[in-house]
Amino acid sequence: MKVVIQLTKDEEAKALPILLRHSPGTVLQNRTYVVNTEAAAELRQSGIEFTELSRESNAPSLEEAGSGERV
Repeated sequence: MKVVIQLTKDEEAKALPILLRHSPGTVLQNRTYVVNTEAAAELRQSGIEFTELSRESNAPSLEEAGSGERV
């Protein structure tokens, strides 16, 4: 599952080594990252504070939904 997080400038400096080691995440503008849940958990365990902006939904993707099935 993916998590969208936002870091402060100071927290980002502490988080980068963990993010580079644990997640093939995506970097967005304004110190916003899309990371896997394991990377987010590792950040928390390391005492790095961040704001969780969003979590991946458990709803089926269009590829997973059957023909005629409501999504």
